[in-house]
Amino acid sequence: MDEQDWAKVVAAAVRAPSIHNTQPWRFTASVDRLDVFLDPERALPVLDPTGRQQVISCGCAIEFAVVAAAAAGVATEIDLLPDADPDHLVTIRATGSAPASGEDRALAEAIDRRHTVRAAFLARAVPAELVDRLRAEAGAFDTWVKPITRSEEEVATVFLISRAEEMEQSDPAYLEELQRWLRTDPAAVDGVPVEAVPSGDPHARPSNWLIRDFVVAEREQHRFLGGGDPDAPPPDVERPAVVLMGTDGDDRRAWLQAGRALGRLLLHATAAGLAASPLTQALDWPATRTRLRGRLSLVGHPQMLLRLGYPSDAPPGAVSGRRPVAEVLRFVPGAD
Repeated sequence: MDEQDWAKVVAAAVRAPSIHNTQPWRFTASVDRLDVFLDPERALPVLDPTGRQQVISCGCAIEFAVVAAAAAGVATEIDLLPDADPDHLVTIRATGSAPASGEDRALAEAIDRRHTVRAAFLARAVPAELVDRLRAEAGAFDTWVKPITRSEEEVATVFLISRAEEMEQSDPAYLEELQRWLRTDPAAVDGVPVEAVPSGDPHARPSNWLIRDFVVAEREQHRFLGGGDPDAPPPDVERPAVVLMGTDGDDRRAWLQAGRALGRLLLHATAAGLAASPLTQALDWPATRTRLRGRLSLVGHPQMLLRLGYPSDAPPGAVSGRRPVAEVLRFVPGAD
């Protein structure tokens, strides 16, 4: 693998989603390996003080890299947490050539199409057999997937998401950190573009599932101005599939595996025509994360809550930018 080969793999890896699009990763490549590191300079000390969500983000990027390599006919081996450096998350070794399967190519093609969709989904149910397929894919990474289908589980989860969102919106440090990662420049290479988040109040959406409110500070300044057509017919209520992903452990290795499972799940979902967005507010705060574990009688630790559904035919919002590969990849020719 030369520098150009690895650059193509990393170009796919950085298309992975990350918390607030912080892209908390850096890569070092040599002829036979790609090392992935957590970039602590892109931390979220208020939202993610332990780095759990950023390690999950890196795990997602790792899986995107593995998928891209497989589609290019490169066999790989994965060594998680290969040394004592806690920021050295994985070594991906290129071990030879292997013919790409149809699934390899389909997943690689889904990398560029996948993006977070926060708008309401169509009122069309996600087939149970597709959810079962996603559960099986995640299981290969020691990650379980629990669909939230029972009414009492939905009520408990919706309440804890709303409670966590309320707690976050009352925290000035959280709002300041959120504002730092909101982008108004369409050419921004990181952060969340304001065009990618719905401008309306998430509480007014035709859904029980409350998405994160990225522009709450601006909305509070205009909340009494009114708006909307009172005579307009009510929109269809979306019926997303909501799934909780979790692991038996709750350490860096478990977080990485959850991220790899998330990456694989998102690509399979995209290939099947689905879109997704996270509902992670209840997992941001230790108190609500613990309460969710208890209310759902979970054996293990919740790592990601995802909303899945079929996107509308409306033009998609702005797609979050990505840092150039040259900014995140260092090539060390001839290194062992």
